[in-house]
Amino acid sequence: MATISYLTRIEFGEGQVGRLPEFLAALNVKRPLIATDKGLVASGLAGKVAGLLKDAPAIFDGTPANPTEAAVQEALAVYRREGCDGIIGLGGGSALDLAKGVRLLTGHEGPLSQYTLVAGGLSRIHGRICPMIAVPTTAGTGSEVGRAAVIITAEGRKLGIISPYMLPSIALCDPELTYGLPAGLTAATGMDAISHCLETFMASAFNPPADSIAMDGLMRGWRSLEAAVRDGSDKAARNDMMMCALEGAMAFQKGLGAVHALTHPLGAIRSLNLHHGTLNAILMPAVLRFNRPVIGGKWGELARFFGSAPDEAITRLNRSIGIPSGLKALGVTPDMMGQVSEEALKDHCHATNPRLATAADYLQILEEAA
Repeated sequence: MATISYLTRIEFGEGQVGRLPEFLAALNVKRPLIATDKGLVASGLAGKVAGLLKDAPAIFDGTPANPTEAAVQEALAVYRREGCDGIIGLGGGSALDLAKGVRLLTGHEGPLSQYTLVAGGLSRIHGRICPMIAVPTTAGTGSEVGRAAVIITAEGRKLGIISPYMLPSIALCDPELTYGLPAGLTAATGMDAISHCLETFMASAFNPPADSIAMDGLMRGWRSLEAAVRDGSDKAARNDMMMCALEGAMAFQKGLGAVHALTHPLGAIRSLNLHHGTLNAILMPAVLRFNRPVIGGKWGELARFFGSAPDEAITRLNRSIGIPSGLKALGVTPDMMGQVSEEALKDHCHATNPRLATAADYLQILEEAA
């Protein structure tokens, strides 16, 4: 096990979920709400975690694949009705982000749109909110150490709510919770983590510590993702992937880029309900090519790391782990691409891409990834 203090308190190691009652007591939480999804309830994992507690917690299992403001409000109603005083986010990035949204509204009035970064919400968020423990069950988003909750607002836009106050009180990272994760979900979430490491490394802000953390995460993900996809019980690979996800999110405090500027509006297309990590994987090669003219020596560093051109290396990895061939295979149509290109310009990740894109540039990236 390890206790790490970087951005927030992180408890990392196999079996650490068993210490959940200890961590709740440290935060003085007596009646937590577990925010999770129906899949984890059906698998028995949510019940296993709930069973660790002396008293049965309140449970909200209505987290959608891409969390919505409506679902946040539903969970908040359970929180208030059950007299809760803290929240446990249990699941992948969707459940963790939904939990963050509920937590925000324990101390702020809605709607959520006023707290999004693009609406100037950073200054409106304060720390008078309930405690939260984030318990990831996938190795991808790193939301357990992220300052952001990415939520589809009532207006239908998928936007980031970002503040240091959004960081969970404790990130409880137990790789055992990812053992047996299906191969397809392992692949998609793993590519999400790898995309965070790559985009952070390319981002133009001067932050050598973040670059170093991103490269360590990339090394772990690169060496272990295929093994984790092949064998869901490979303990070393699962440990590496959870740390890759953690480090990717530690590092992306520096900023992300065009991949995420595009995947956020793509994920807001309700008729498709696309997986964020899958989108990141498909878009990454085209964004690498787009950024190459401006990232200087970093392209060479990545080429030495991969042993080939970075875009080609990611394309091969996508193929080997079963990522769909392109956006068309997911149902994305040309008319959708035009709208997404315009929405990407408004995303908070647009400004931190090393090469500033136009709507036409974004459209070209989408067409390359089709």
